[in-house]
Amino acid sequence: MTRNAAAILLTRGRGDGSEIYLVERSPELRFFGGYWALPGGVRDKEDGDDVDGDDRLPLRRCAVRELFEETGVLLDPDVPARTAEERQRVRQAMLTDVDKNGAAAARAWLSLCGQHRGESAVYDLCRILTPPFAPTRYDTLFVRAELPAGEAPEVWPGELVGGRFVQPAAALQAWRAGELLLVPPVVILFEHWLANPSLDAFHRAMAKTAADFHEGALHRVRFSPGVLLASLKSPTLPPATTTNCYIVGRDDLWVVDPASPDRGEQERLFALLDELCGEGARLQGILVTHHHVDHVGAVTATSQRYDLPVRAHPLTLDRLPPGFRRGKPLHDGDRIALGRAPDDTYGWFLQAVFTPGHDRGHLCFRESRYNAVIVGDMMSTISTIVIDPPEGHLRTYLLSLDMLLATPMTTLYPAHGPAVRDGHRVVRQYLRHRAQREHQVLTALGEQPATATDLLPKVYGDVDRKMLPIAARSLEAGLEKLREDGNVTVDASGTWRLAR
Repeated sequence: MTRNAAAILLTRGRGDGSEIYLVERSPELRFFGGYWALPGGVRDKEDGDDVDGDDRLPLRRCAVRELFEETGVLLDPDVPARTAEERQRVRQAMLTDVDKNGAAAARAWLSLCGQHRGESAVYDLCRILTPPFAPTRYDTLFVRAELPAGEAPEVWPGELVGGRFVQPAAALQAWRAGELLLVPPVVILFEHWLANPSLDAFHRAMAKTAADFHEGALHRVRFSPGVLLASLKSPTLPPATTTNCYIVGRDDLWVVDPASPDRGEQERLFALLDELCGEGARLQGILVTHHHVDHVGAVTATSQRYDLPVRAHPLTLDRLPPGFRRGKPLHDGDRIALGRAPDDTYGWFLQAVFTPGHDRGHLCFRESRYNAVIVGDMMSTISTIVIDPPEGHLRTYLLSLDMLLATPMTTLYPAHGPAVRDGHRVVRQYLRHRAQREHQVLTALGEQPATATDLLPKVYGDVDRKMLPIAARSLEAGLEKLREDGNVTVDASGTWRLAR
């Protein structure tokens, strides 16, 4: 699903003193909770209709409306003077109606601005579609506007918890120091802002970057410093359609899970790697979390193209397709040197964490400077993880989750779905989910003994029917875990019952 959205680069000052306004998203939000972002949101009906099939006008209006709703700043100089009380009343109506049908918010906004919706006060920067690492993608028009004289942004606590003007150089420095969470588009915007000497050059650079993305170039998506997420189409399980390949490092780069067997997707990855090397980075090797095909489809091609060693758990190395350059096996606790960190400190490394259960040779990788963890298929941020016996073993998997809960972790980088800033919260959610499934099985067997076929619709009634064959494998893993725990038994006919 794709949603149209707009975001606004609100600036004040000139030259080296230029500042850009960012808002802090509530840590409780599912999407980019705890991150600093540009004001903005999704298009709504009060933004008007397309003009001859062109949706840029309503999206500009969307940016202006969202800016007022989130910060109280009114851009259009042609709007008749309004009292502070009237503006506050309208803004309150817009904020409180956000979870309803939106009619009251629309009436309030249009009553304030009339025909003057601020589109003349903004300048188009670029349009970017988020990569396909999540089921919902945002086709976002980025615009820029100057803060009008007499206007002062103010964030009211709710979905947003703060806001401030920042200088891009200082914000990026704080981001690299691990002191500020910036959404990936802001990192891209700020880097271009600093690299271009004028607003015109900045506008041209952003337009070119967006055009490159549109032509298929991989985005430089970084939820934290030093870890670049490249989402590649792969033969994976729904709802995912891609697997995240990660490029970790600054000067010395390691490629984690070069995922896709598709030649076109491999070429997109190679173009990004070539670009990074052209900027002075050096490829050191390939790391693999586990042997499943949606993670290793490009391992051999990448190893051969760049003459890179492949490192993984011994059980994984022995199961990879042939033709790659075999590197030293990795075991729990082994370190991979990364050299200089993004904040110019040294001694940076990745540490292997052995996490079997989904796969017998599964490894996670924790980077030491920011404690971000690449978790492979231990967790997904768009679905649950299938534990498929005999390769998958639920009891072992839960022990591995406990191990991750005890591992220092900030940002969690999954193989499927976007990264999230509080990795331990995701681990706890997974443990709760598995406990709930187990409770459902025990409750159903408490009512009467049943076969796995009979249990499936009772325990997984919330799952799409097309996914039931996959759910059946997870159910088998859950039943086996309960049998190992001594809570259930199974007879020769395949009927499961509570242990006496």
